[in-house]
Amino acid sequence: MMNMADLFGHVVSPVRRDEPLCDGAVVLRGFALADEIALLQALDTVVVQAPFRHLVTPGGFRMSVGMTNTGPLGWVSDRSGYRYDPVDPLSGKPWPGLPETFRQLATAAAAHAGFAGFVPDACLVNRYEPGTRLSLHQDRDEHDLGQPIVSVSLGMPAVFLFGGMQRADPPIRVPLAHGDVVAWGGPARLRYHGVLPLKPGHHEALGAARINLTFRKAG
Repeated sequence: MMNMADLFGHVVSPVRRDEPLCDGAVVLRGFALADEIALLQALDTVVVQAPFRHLVTPGGFRMSVGMTNTGPLGWVSDRSGYRYDPVDPLSGKPWPGLPETFRQLATAAAAHAGFAGFVPDACLVNRYEPGTRLSLHQDRDEHDLGQPIVSVSLGMPAVFLFGGMQRADPPIRVPLAHGDVVAWGGPARLRYHGVLPLKPGHHEALGAARINLTFRKAG
């Protein structure tokens, strides 16, 4: 692992540590804490332009997690399927531009995890409230599956499920706190993953909510 004290201007928090999950996947504890204020300010700007919404699956089910996007491409779901689209279907306008703070954090986290040169063009923003969850799934709608995924946790704690290459493979349970980052790619890129139902609670900055920023190279 490289020294990240000054990569892209990102200052590493003294409380952070690395926890490998498997070959190609690692939890970077506290990696985003140094950028907390800038991240939350940028998040507010994004949500004003593209508010959270509850997408519908191709099967017609309403997703419990609130979602929005920032960057050249945004992940969307409706009765026609899952896809990336440069236009917000609610406003008919391009998604908000990817904040520089977001991009720098994603690139730095990926490099620290061993994936140098990662430049995301999509950031899916998920908002969890108590009781909401994300079922096990693979991220495979991206054009280049050789690119990693970087996932940033903000707000209330959650339990991340990190499974195997088959849906039936039992997942490990990974507690995530405000400022933790998970990065995975290479041999781990298509592992199933999800989030257990969020427990009741409160975070001083985000209230009764958890925000997850998922960075991908989609195009």
